[in-house]
Amino acid sequence: MKKRFLAIVMLAIMALVVSACGTSSGGGGSDAEKKELRVVTDAAYAPFEYMDGDKIVGFDIDFLKAVAKEAGYELKIENVGWDPIFVEIKSKRADLAVSSISINDERKQTYDFSLPYFLSTNKILVREDSDIKSAADLKGKVVAVQNGTTGQAAMDKLLGKNNEDIKKFDNNNLAIMEMLSGGADAVVADNGVVEVYAKNNPNEKLKVIEDSDSFEAEYYGILFPKGTDLKADFDKAIKKIVENGTYEKIYQEWFGQDPNMEMLKAEQEASE
Repeated sequence: MKKRFLAIVMLAIMALVVSACGTSSGGGGSDAEKKELRVVTDAAYAPFEYMDGDKIVGFDIDFLKAVAKEAGYELKIENVGWDPIFVEIKSKRADLAVSSISINDERKQTYDFSLPYFLSTNKILVREDSDIKSAADLKGKVVAVQNGTTGQAAMDKLLGKNNEDIKKFDNNNLAIMEMLSGGADAVVADNGVVEVYAKNNPNEKLKVIEDSDSFEAEYYGILFPKGTDLKADFDKAIKKIVENGTYEKIYQEWFGQDPNMEMLKAEQEASE
């Protein structure tokens, strides 16, 4: 009887130990099992996000994957187009968006942004023989822009809202094609877009014009639904990959130069 009692006690103790281990393992397993997040983008903005066959690639994509890995999340990235990005995020059908989205006060009223991760400014793309030398020279010219971007906002401010000389397109590729076909005199878009396009298409004989007096520096951020809990996790991960050199490595791979880390870190500190 005593042996049987001891056996029962031992079995009970073992059950408790296994249960405790199971609880511990289950908790760790829960942490280890990364939650999949739905990400939306407009994959027509090389080199930041674009289609390579059936894959979405680009600087933003590699950056976001590094951040998500650091934060402990899996990603499901979908190409939905520019305008639908904001609908998907506002309705909370998507968890976040990355698509070279400039942080501004108007957008911040409706959405949350991560810490800034990319320093950008609008620049002007023209043919090499163009007489355009600054933003002021765009007055009286036909300018192609992507609809709903800060490039369009800059042209609305410079040339007047609803000016017929501002041609608006669904993406920058179409805007550039319009200029190359003679339908526009210039394209105004983010520096990363026009610089890489001019570099990768030398036969087109294009040049990029910088006008820092007319175009203010802006920063991209990851877009979230208002009030999301994800922002804190992603901000922490962004700071980590900036500190450990991962960010610089990704930047160098896509742009062939070093990022201005001093300005980026200062802007991140100011945004906290």
